Amino acid sequence: MENIFEIPQGSLENATSYEIVKAVVKLLDAKKAGQIKALKIDNKTIIADYFVICSGNSSTQIRSLADEVEYQLGKAGVPFVKLEGTDSIEWKVVDCHDVIIHIFSNEARDFYKLEKLWADAEEIDISNILDEE
Repeated sequence: MENIFEIPQGSLENATSYEIVKAVVKLLDAKKAGQIKALKIDNKTIIADYFVICSGNSSTQIRSLADEVEYQLGKAGVPFVKLEGTDSIEWKVVDCHDVIIHIFSNEARDFYKLEKLWADAEEIDISNILDEE
């Protein structure tokens, strides 16, 4: 049975960055993204409030995850949703201004080591997010 998760239309128009993170984590989990992590970086940099990092098992899954996140967030009313890395098969980035979603191949994730680079950031316990109704 497929795990279906839809972000309701217009539901994130005035959302906080954390509410966007919660929706993205649930969506990525439903779409079988691997090793999902959320990092709170707002007190470390001005580029964003959060990073969400995950892995895909193939270039097709990476593209599909990025496209679905971009589509669902746009439909939900998140402003400034932009897909980056359209030429890459190893790494896609969905930029939502305050939330940046990195979708890597396993090899690229091991190579770039974003979690190590941002090791002093606060890691969000996504099990609490996934347990919510």
